[in-house]
Amino acid sequence: MKLSWWKWLTIALLLYTVVMGFLSDVPRLAILNETIRNLFFHVPMWFGMILILLVSVVYSIKYLRNPLLKHDIIAVQSANVGILFGVLGIVTGMEWAKFTWGEFWSNDPKQNGAAIGLLIYFAYMILRGSFQDHQQRARISAVYNVFAFAALIPLLFILPRMTDSLHPGNGGNPGFNAYDLDARLRAVFYPSVLAWTLLGIWMVNVRTRLEVLTQKFYENA
Repeated sequence: MKLSWWKWLTIALLLYTVVMGFLSDVPRLAILNETIRNLFFHVPMWFGMILILLVSVVYSIKYLRNPLLKHDIIAVQSANVGILFGVLGIVTGMEWAKFTWGEFWSNDPKQNGAAIGLLIYFAYMILRGSFQDHQQRARISAVYNVFAFAALIPLLFILPRMTDSLHPGNGGNPGFNAYDLDARLRAVFYPSVLAWTLLGIWMVNVRTRLEVLTQKFYENA
């Protein structure tokens, strides 16, 4: 099967991210030390999650305006991939917290906000499974999806900044850019953000095509 140029780009960027993420030279910062390499995995996964969930909510709005089956399929498959990236972000973040904060979970506002946000999206998937009628399921879940994304943003980016937090960029703590402008980090970090985001888009594309084919199969059965 012939791959599009952007898929080859995704593969190349992912290989670059993994190889350079583990083998490239990184600055030796206090406390962080070698764990700063997680910057190439944990943070880009969250960037990818936000962008993919944004795609999901856009297609939910499109479904509410024009109830086409494909709009609903893209919305739910984007949410599925976004949730996966969110779980991976939580896990990699917990590993980072263990080495830098001393424990996997310290009830940090950023951690708690991320966990609540994921629970809201888990509820979205449960909600979809509670309806038999497709149009009713698609319409109600589309409305809920808009609410879920609107709740996720303040949970991740606003509330943690309003209280004490160990997380960089929150609660008075400087973000990486504020105290580290090392070009070595940027040379891997920015490609890794693009790599994980493109991987998520690729996954949504494959899952959407598979679901469309499944729907056609059942219609013709």
